[in-house]
Amino acid sequence: MKRYSIPVMAAALAILVSPACADNAENNSESQAPQFIRTSNGASFETDFTVAAEKTVNAVVCIKSYATRQQNPYGNQGGYDPFGMFDFFFGGPQQRQQQPRQQPRNSEPVQSGLGSGVILSEDGYIVTNNHVVEGADKLEVLLNDNSTYEARVIGTDEATDLALIKIDAEKLSPITFGDSESLKVGEWVLAVGNPFGFNSTVTAGIVSAKARNLSQNTRNGKMGIESFIQTDAALNPGNSGGALVNLKGELIGINSAIYSNTGSYSGFSFAIPTTIVKKVMTDLKQYGTVQRAVLGCAVAELDSKIAKEKNITAVKSGLIVSTVADRSTAKELGLQADDVITAINNVEVHNYAQLVEQINKFRPGDKISVTYYRDNRKETKTGILKNTQGNTSITKKGDFTEIGCAFMKLSEETKRSLGISNGVKVAGLKNGAFREAGIKDGFIITEINGRAVNSSDDVEAIYNNIMKADDDKVMFITGLYPTGKKYYYAVNLAGE
Repeated sequence: MKRYSIPVMAAALAILVSPACADNAENNSESQAPQFIRTSNGASFETDFTVAAEKTVNAVVCIKSYATRQQNPYGNQGGYDPFGMFDFFFGGPQQRQQQPRQQPRNSEPVQSGLGSGVILSEDGYIVTNNHVVEGADKLEVLLNDNSTYEARVIGTDEATDLALIKIDAEKLSPITFGDSESLKVGEWVLAVGNPFGFNSTVTAGIVSAKARNLSQNTRNGKMGIESFIQTDAALNPGNSGGALVNLKGELIGINSAIYSNTGSYSGFSFAIPTTIVKKVMTDLKQYGTVQRAVLGCAVAELDSKIAKEKNITAVKSGLIVSTVADRSTAKELGLQADDVITAINNVEVHNYAQLVEQINKFRPGDKISVTYYRDNRKETKTGILKNTQGNTSITKKGDFTEIGCAFMKLSEETKRSLGISNGVKVAGLKNGAFREAGIKDGFIITEINGRAVNSSDDVEAIYNNIMKADDDKVMFITGLYPTGKKYYYAVNLAGE
């Protein structure tokens, strides 16, 4: 017994003493550790995505586009970037390879692309990307319960790459809109769509960045209005037009593009925020076209070099004004060159994409406040937004018939006698834009806005491009009468 008493007592003493020793050691360690080191115990977030997924899958549809003639299934956007950097993910390499080289005349439409859409209302309104529906002769919508409907296009907007379509259905499961402005970088999001035709596929990721401008990666900035939500949720061809939702299952973006060297997901994807989606969908449903307001000034993003040159010390970011357009909101507000815009309606704008997003929440005629710095002093002024025409009039959906005439193809003999290689003849002139411009029956159009025309389809295509653009709605026409005398006309398509 004596032989073991010392070890046992020593062990007991060690047990009693150990906690105190540990506390002392910990205290000593803390006293020696740098003060900025912090530790945390326990999970700091939840990663259960089931509720959000259940709320979303029935609101996302598969959209198949069909064409009766050989087309680029990626629309005018060009699909795969020639530099392999930036792709609109509509369809995929597999669909593209399956396209026949030539379609027989009067053939049945064949599938030319695959995308996704999001149900907005119980009666069948659906939002998707413009490049999903562009150039399609027929659209087929497949719901999550496998029911199929044919869709019609209500309106499209190339500048935001959004489109509104409609199916004749009732009691659908519309999605709930969320607020993309309250979204935070690092927040979990889910993407729901139909990659490679796999219906109702859900992927997860986080918000990597907000108000991302991709003009430097797109085709000469043709995309137009850009202020993307960047995520790392895995997206692939076929996801285009699908939903990006928060963990409440609320829509915060429409998936539109991926950054890729291969045409498939490489770590970055981009969605159009609901601040823009909601406004564009409302306009397309109500007016058939987007009511787009402009501030009316050219700006550049403020950086340290510009700030040093202009002696700007009050702010480190914002949009510095370079020129101000006449008859614009900026002109009425009194904005001048070298003013630095920092907020719209008290929402801070640090870069061009953020400014674009804020302005595109409004229509011509809406009142906004603009906060800016002049000579390092802060100022805020309120004004009424205008459109590109310098007024607040409602823009109506273009109708080619408003031109007020028909176009006849010229015979080769007529072309030779007049010494021209192309042209169309104005016929059946009646009340409309052409008559108002002074054009008479028999006038031969050779060019419109610098583009040669040779058929009625050529004229209509130019007309549609003019009506979609944000520039002045004017046709500058070059041509001649059968006498050989050359004339120039400017045809106003704005209606006012």
